[in-house]
Amino acid sequence: MSICKKTIMETSELLRTKKIGAVELTKEYLKNIRKNADINAYVTVCENEAVNAAESAQKLLDSEDEVSPLCGIPMGIKDNICTKDIRTTCASKMLENFTPSYSATIYNKLQRSGAVLLGKLNMDEFAMGSSTEYTIFGSVHNPWNGEYVAGGSSGGSASAVAANLAAFALGSDTGGSIRQPASFCGVVGLKPTYGLVSRFGLIAFASSLDQIGPISKDITDCALIMNAIAGHDPKDSTSVKGHASDYLEDLDGKVDQLRIGLPMEFFDSALDGDVGAVIRNALKSLESRGATLSECSLPSIKNAVPAYYLISSSEASSNLARYDGIRFGYRNENAKNIADLYRLSRKEGFGSEVKRRILLGTYALSSGYQDELYKKALKVRSIISQEFNSAFEKYDVIAAPTCPTTAFKLGEKLNDPLKMYLNDIYTVAVNLAGLPAISVPCGKGKNGLPVGIQLIGKPFSEKLLLNVGKRIEKEIGRLEIEQKEGL
Repeated sequence: MSICKKTIMETSELLRTKKIGAVELTKEYLKNIRKNADINAYVTVCENEAVNAAESAQKLLDSEDEVSPLCGIPMGIKDNICTKDIRTTCASKMLENFTPSYSATIYNKLQRSGAVLLGKLNMDEFAMGSSTEYTIFGSVHNPWNGEYVAGGSSGGSASAVAANLAAFALGSDTGGSIRQPASFCGVVGLKPTYGLVSRFGLIAFASSLDQIGPISKDITDCALIMNAIAGHDPKDSTSVKGHASDYLEDLDGKVDQLRIGLPMEFFDSALDGDVGAVIRNALKSLESRGATLSECSLPSIKNAVPAYYLISSSEASSNLARYDGIRFGYRNENAKNIADLYRLSRKEGFGSEVKRRILLGTYALSSGYQDELYKKALKVRSIISQEFNSAFEKYDVIAAPTCPTTAFKLGEKLNDPLKMYLNDIYTVAVNLAGLPAISVPCGKGKNGLPVGIQLIGKPFSEKLLLNVGKRIEKEIGRLEIEQKEGL
């Protein structure tokens, strides 16, 4: 097996026992990135910085008796997470040449653990999209079939892990942007409870919904990454204290007597029959191990997509107002006055989808419409949270499809925003309620593309979700691509 196909845990053991060196490992990943440039997962590759970081990691491995399992492990980071002195673009012309003067807390934590940054990963512009087609760097291709999307907005992160171009990656999830591409690419993607992982240094889309999380090859790796990144951060006012845990502890996959709710609204006519069959097979594997499956209802879920897009777009219209062509970001050099400078800089600096959402958000917040649209969406959000709370009085975990279909073809939904938005139908409610959820690969459709099952839990129940995911993984196994030479 190629070294780059191995999990973090397997690779960490090889590093610890000196069967491979951190620099050699990093160079193997860099070679893979070059050989698979057609996937377009990376927007910036940090070759020199990565080798230097690997050399530092090797010194730690040589001199310390106990080091983090992430020491020397190559990773990729979504390009909306700030990395000091390394370009961070949000895949937008507006920030095409932006180099942060500071790093996100989560990146600092991983650096301290000895992880090696290979580069920054492609994404939908400002994390607004479900296919990683809305990007100035060109679309990301699904490693399973290059004619299909990798999902979004963390499509670069998911494709890099699936194609063995990073041992793990970080993404951000505002309405499904970790889970959906993880499902499409056949990898594990965890959206943590809101506030469990610091957002300091994450370039904001919708601040009450955004959350950073890991994308990994398997469940154990996901737990290991969570051990490194979870925890309170005084720099993030929404960060919570006292809820980080040892996510590797008791990760045995036992699910006997576990109560699993199956919301009928997630198994409706929108669900592709082929995907539904794969999901039900995974659920049967849990039932065979002692879990109890029961149908339940979350009736207000039907309003989650419109509520999500009203709230997220409203927050985006506020957050993105800072990009005015004056302080930082793209500036039109031909403006004749200040009004022209604002208008032309934003017109040229933002892509079509970002402008669409800014306009939607501005409209929803405008006088005469705020009560009818934005405030009504906030009420729906509250009701959805209450319905989840009621469900968790009866069930330990809620299980559902991550997506209604497998990956769709590049360009298929690009010019139909409504179809693109409806692809988030099973993921956005989790963000509205601030809950943790994980997408776990559970098989493939008849077209040979991966299917992910979504496990949703109470706030701060990540350990339980990982454990249920571990059982599915044990029953079904990891999904691995039959890759071309070099991977």
